[in-house]
Amino acid sequence: MISLEQMGKQAKAASTILANTLTEDKNQALRLIAEQLLLEQDDILKANRKDIERAKQNNISNAVIDRIQLTPERIKNISEALIQLIELADPIGQPLDSWQLESGIELKKLAVPIGVIGIIYEARPNVTVDAAALCIKTGNAVILRGSSSAIDSNIAIVNAIRSALGKSNIPVDSVQLLEDTSRQTAEEMFRLNQYIDVLIPRGSQNLIETVIAKSSIPVLETGAGNCHMYVAKDADQEMAIKLVINAKTQRPSVCNAIETVLIDNGWFDHYGEALIQALQNEGVEIHGDQTVKSMDPTVIVATEADWETEYLDRIIAMKVVESIDEAIAHINQYGTKHSEAIITESNDRAVKFLNEVDAACVYHNASTRFTDGFEFGFGAEIGISTQKLHARGPMGLQALTSSKYQLFGNGQYKK
Repeated sequence: MISLEQMGKQAKAASTILANTLTEDKNQALRLIAEQLLLEQDDILKANRKDIERAKQNNISNAVIDRIQLTPERIKNISEALIQLIELADPIGQPLDSWQLESGIELKKLAVPIGVIGIIYEARPNVTVDAAALCIKTGNAVILRGSSSAIDSNIAIVNAIRSALGKSNIPVDSVQLLEDTSRQTAEEMFRLNQYIDVLIPRGSQNLIETVIAKSSIPVLETGAGNCHMYVAKDADQEMAIKLVINAKTQRPSVCNAIETVLIDNGWFDHYGEALIQALQNEGVEIHGDQTVKSMDPTVIVATEADWETEYLDRIIAMKVVESIDEAIAHINQYGTKHSEAIITESNDRAVKFLNEVDAACVYHNASTRFTDGFEFGFGAEIGISTQKLHARGPMGLQALTSSKYQLFGNGQYKK
């Protein structure tokens, strides 16, 4: 196994070549990867079964197991997403702006690759492909560091990716996997400033906070998803129940699933029982305030921790509020600035919510499950940024670019 420093050197060398690689060569590499993943599907699934078995032996939650799990259908979807990424415009080299200075110098601002990107993530092996593909398309080399929970899957996937790159015109070392998942090696990666230009953590709040606290490399922060849905007093009953159920149960283990539903007290008086029953029919455990508990004695009394928790499971916190202002205040206090939704028939109320809630994505009468790079038309995503600098929300190709000024003169000098 090569050293982390050697990986850094290889990635830096690959990034220099990648930065000047033609779009057609990058797209051809992505096409080869899409084909190779299907060719090596059996090996990838065999490796994935090892991860799943180990997770079960370690009593890992079903929610995390769902994140680790690969199936033929999921691999097919991953492969098809690569083909869709090929069809997207290459942002590298695109003009961002241009003007002439007083001196007569012509200035152009262009999109360029960042260089070498380090991705630190947990559980989900599909991130291995998404991250590699987005970095290739944007001319960036990438060092991947997944978690021990999916290490066998990640090794198999990266072997397939590198095998495909060996048939392409871009360097094999454009994509590398750090197979040592120890904390010590991860912290060494946090300080690899000489080779890595930016770190992107993707996973739990604990992982993200650890990277931010310990990294000496700039961090492009993705956030945990403590997401909310607010059911206003005039919300359509059928729509509200349908959207709460979808946002909680369509795939509970992902970051854009809601964890808390806030309900106007008037709406709750009329339809709260129906919503509780609908959630329970879907196997959702409800942690509610005293008003919710008084309507259904099987509800678990919510504590302060419930308002702060990203369950990633069939558990939801439920709170009855007196006004939209109370709902907005609750979300801005406990939310992680990821995805928030309001269900209302009032345009004024919707506009107030969308303007005053501090989050990367805010919804009116729709499920938060659409916060996703694929759904946004980005082909894939490197993560969902909840910070406010450089990129926010689902991060696709544009988020993995920097810029460069090119200036053209005819002998000008500063007097």
